[in-house]
Amino acid sequence: MIRAGIVGGTGYTGVELLRILALHPEVEVSVVTSRSDVGSRVDALYPSLRGAIDTVFSAPDVETLSACDLVFFATPNGTAMLMAQQLLAYGVKIIDLSADFRLKDALEWQHWYGMEHACPTLIAEAVYGLPETHRESIKTARLVANPGCYPTAVQLGFLPLLEKGLIDPHHLIADVKSGVSGAGRKAEMATLMSETGESFKAYGVAGHRHLPEIRQQLALTAKQSVGLTFVPHLVPMIRGIHATLYARLTGDVGSLQTLFEQKYADEVFVDVLPANSHPDTRNVRGSNNCHISIHQPQGQDTVVILSVIDNLVKGAAGQAVHNMNLMFGLPEHTGLNTVALYP
Repeated sequence: MIRAGIVGGTGYTGVELLRILALHPEVEVSVVTSRSDVGSRVDALYPSLRGAIDTVFSAPDVETLSACDLVFFATPNGTAMLMAQQLLAYGVKIIDLSADFRLKDALEWQHWYGMEHACPTLIAEAVYGLPETHRESIKTARLVANPGCYPTAVQLGFLPLLEKGLIDPHHLIADVKSGVSGAGRKAEMATLMSETGESFKAYGVAGHRHLPEIRQQLALTAKQSVGLTFVPHLVPMIRGIHATLYARLTGDVGSLQTLFEQKYADEVFVDVLPANSHPDTRNVRGSNNCHISIHQPQGQDTVVILSVIDNLVKGAAGQAVHNMNLMFGLPEHTGLNTVALYP
């Protein structure tokens, strides 16, 4: 059994990890931390876990966590980097669901996250945890940087076209909508129901923290720098990411449908829908699946890719468990066979 610890077990991502790991046949959740709930039972805070998780919250102590085989950090940015070196020294593997190790340039990370990086020497070692692009590196990694939710949906949509050089990499557009759980579990005016209900708005147009992460990874695929306009939106739903992606085709591309189907034929969590489909976030809610469809409106040179995920699962906790399965040599779908919730 894999002895797993979760640092930051009281947020939406933390409880989603607990929900998934509670039914994982190869995992024992041995440590769950929360500074504010030390000594309280996890299922007292989350009664949905009654009978599934029999653990008490503890303080985020390196000595306690060192008994784990793997530690998930479901924490705000700036936390994992303070403990990573010590845990790695104990032989503990780490999957960080924050942004601490996603960017390869420490100065750029400081610019976007407003703090100096505490362990820049680990940035080069960290493996970016998108299994569809870094599967082999993840298998041997000690430290995995779990991708952001927006970057996951955007990358999976653009990936097949950039790999083949079929679109202009300098003029990409990602118009992406997210449910309010993407903002985390905190009391904040902007995410109150009375503020988000019956409303729909863009934000971060001048620059969102996920922009450099998306550009970095798309550039690796394209083997050159990319130009990306990324506009996130907040919509009045709890879960879900819907990415509408635009690019200009650069020549005769043949069947786009066939290209995407062949690219993702062996990917257990990426489902290319039939031609002319329109993915719906409700059809991936609670699952680790990404649904994709491809359109070429009026047969012109603009391609439109639609990519939808559950931001808390494929965009966070589910992808982290997928990475864990790879790191420990387990079948990739282990513990992640959940069918989406409907309605």
